[in-house]
Amino acid sequence: MSTVLRPDVGDLRLIGFYLGKVLGGLGLVMLAPVPVALAGGEWNAAAALVLGASVSLTARWLGDAFLETRRALSWAHGMVIVALAWIVGSAFAAIPMHVTGRFSSPLATYFEAVSALTTTGMSVIHDLDHLEASMTLYRHLLQIAGGLGIIIVILALFSAGGSRVGTLYVSEARDERILPNVLRTSRFIARVTLAFLVASLAALVPALLSAGFSLARAVEHALALFLASFSTGGFSVMQASVGYYHSTAVELIVMLLMFAGMLSFALHHALWSRDLRECVEHVETRTLVVLGSGLLVLLTLGLVREGTYDTLGALVRRGLFTLVSAVSSTGHQVNAGETYLTDWGVLAPAVLVGAMAVGGMASSTAGGIKVLRVALAFKGVVHDIRRFLLPESAVVVTTYHVGRRRILRPETARAATTALLLFILSFLLGTMTALLTEDVDVTEALFEGVSVGSNIGISIGVVTPDLSPALQAVYVLQMILGRLEFVAVLVLVGYLLSFRRGSRALGGRPRADQR
Repeated sequence: MSTVLRPDVGDLRLIGFYLGKVLGGLGLVMLAPVPVALAGGEWNAAAALVLGASVSLTARWLGDAFLETRRALSWAHGMVIVALAWIVGSAFAAIPMHVTGRFSSPLATYFEAVSALTTTGMSVIHDLDHLEASMTLYRHLLQIAGGLGIIIVILALFSAGGSRVGTLYVSEARDERILPNVLRTSRFIARVTLAFLVASLAALVPALLSAGFSLARAVEHALALFLASFSTGGFSVMQASVGYYHSTAVELIVMLLMFAGMLSFALHHALWSRDLRECVEHVETRTLVVLGSGLLVLLTLGLVREGTYDTLGALVRRGLFTLVSAVSSTGHQVNAGETYLTDWGVLAPAVLVGAMAVGGMASSTAGGIKVLRVALAFKGVVHDIRRFLLPESAVVVTTYHVGRRRILRPETARAATTALLLFILSFLLGTMTALLTEDVDVTEALFEGVSVGSNIGISIGVVTPDLSPALQAVYVLQMILGRLEFVAVLVLVGYLLSFRRGSRALGGRPRADQR
């Protein structure tokens, strides 16, 4: 018989020890923009960043000093640590932003931090256009840390986590171990990121200089665009997002970065290894081509029918860019939010909602339900149809390719369908809360609810600095659930309930140490 066991002191010590490492890593992220603040004379921002870093590094020191343990991590530990890392880590990440005084409440600051780390990109900050350069850099660094995975960035790159990190790697909704161990996988991800950084700066800085930027501003904006685009986060330096630049070259480079960000790192590894066969046969590649082509055709039909854009160049710059932004879950915008209501008709915004719901590939920086789950759910339906149509004696086997040819098992298809349903419930929660708390119609509420729940960030105008606290809280929940894909948060809830109830034997006996 199964037994629900109450976590003991050793469990809490282990969780606190690793959580302290995560907070210490966030402290290092806070320190990174301090030289920029000092060089620019941004004394208030520098003080805010140092304060946040001091609090976070103190938490790391306390964990190392009083909670260090060599106890092995279980899957339950990994799930709980990851969930707390995002929930508690966001609170610590919010400290420097709250000190700046650009937010209406502590909840609004927490919303901003969660939006950054989950790479959602929704913002409730006041006067974004005049934000200090160091705080702009900090917000974007949070996005790249969140996009790559704060557990991976901090435990694998900044500490000798060893084999223990593997449990946390999978707990953070990472499904593919590209190389033999997690440390090597994480360092490969870092190398890919660095390569794209160098290439992006080499392309974006000249494009911005051509657009009339000074060298200093070109470097600042180019770095921010890379961090927000490759992480599929979508934060922007200016309120107008990418539309601010009025540059075809910038939009094209950003579009390529968003596309790269939504690819799984397993496919990046295949590309680096020149394994084109893997790229072509991968189930997500094929599904993305089919889905993307279908969405593009429908979007084009919708925009052409409405007469929204009268030239091919405008259709590509406004329509295709927005579709890539939606599918990649980045949220960069070249259109004003109200345009989707006033100029895009009915079909085109519906296509965007579908694109945002699907999202990018598994084990990428993208959010959403993920292309892999859509493919597996579809294959599961086809498998069941074939099983009913064929004779009872027929053996029906459905396969899919992810790294190698695999058999689609009932539990795999069921897990994909369950995740899909949970995402839909999250979308409905955000939609219903918006209808109850804001003066919006169902189209606006659904669009924003899907965008937030899929960690996209394209806004139709519902999310503003004056967003109601109730809707902020629900959106925070949606962002965390979407980023962790539900499992880690649900395990944390179960862990807390078991801690509260103690050892409850379901037809069995309590543990020996609790008699």
